[in-house]
Amino acid sequence: MTSFHLEGTESPTTTKKQIKQFLADTSNNVFCFFPTNNLFTFVPLLLSPTIIILYITLSLHHLPIPRKNLILLSNLIPKNKNQVRNKMATAENAYTLDSVRKALVRQEDTIVFGLIERAKFPFNFHTYDKNYLQLPGFCGSLVEFVFQNTETVQAKAGRYENPEENPFFPENLQPLLVPSYPFTKILHSGAASVNINKSLWKMYFDDLLPLFVASGDDGNYAQTAASDLSLLQAISKRVHYGKFVAEVKFRESPQDYEPLIRAKDREGLMKLLTFKSVEEMVKKRVEKKATLFGQEISLDSNDDSKEKKKFDPSVASKLYEKWVIPLTKEVQVDYLLRRLD
Repeated sequence: MTSFHLEGTESPTTTKKQIKQFLADTSNNVFCFFPTNNLFTFVPLLLSPTIIILYITLSLHHLPIPRKNLILLSNLIPKNKNQVRNKMATAENAYTLDSVRKALVRQEDTIVFGLIERAKFPFNFHTYDKNYLQLPGFCGSLVEFVFQNTETVQAKAGRYENPEENPFFPENLQPLLVPSYPFTKILHSGAASVNINKSLWKMYFDDLLPLFVASGDDGNYAQTAASDLSLLQAISKRVHYGKFVAEVKFRESPQDYEPLIRAKDREGLMKLLTFKSVEEMVKKRVEKKATLFGQEISLDSNDDSKEKKKFDPSVASKLYEKWVIPLTKEVQVDYLLRRLD
């Protein structure tokens, strides 16, 4: 990398020449342009003495100051950059039992809205018919095509760098193309790979959809696949959050879990993780949210639209009772059984 001196001992001509060379030298790899880098790491670096001195020097020598893009001298101050990013990652990704519970409650909203969104469309059989798409080089349904291509793009953009996200088609993922974010590695490396999305896929299309989607065909196959994608990803995130629940609980009471883990006692672990009163509360809360979110809103006080629902609220409760809660505990048990590996 070209060195850049600002001691002020050179002649104005020499300094100006150095600066021009420095700015023109594309081999420097010094300039990374916003928003490629994380905004919060960029702000403190913008205020650093090195940046300020460079801007003053450019002004004194009547050189154009870059205004189209904000400049980040990432290679000149790597220590500060890394410290800021690591501190932010630690602060934003601190997992406690309380923070995990709050995250689970927020995810309920996403799932309920996903159910409402999918209920707008009828079943639309061609979305799932493997003989309908007939794309050269692709053997599968439209929904599989949408899932695989969406996950490919999202992997390039960094979605699956986040340990909270789990792909449905991991074999098709592409390498990351953007700067990575230093997510806190809270999960045990030997257990973090637990992924039951194949079971979720089968449950969703075989069991859940027929519960709340009307029969029929309106031709909106792409929109239908997109709503399936959003809802299934939300359900997957909620279920696989069991890994974080298990890790936090294990850290709080390792003495309770280690004997059962060493004995490979799935039933014992399942009992230790089961709290019926909490499960009942979750089911009631989810159904209440579905009732509120699914109302038809009107400003007419005489309108009976409150009685009209966008979908049956009991479906949300049933989803949690029959699948989300049991499968989350299955993820927890699978994770714990690998926790001491």
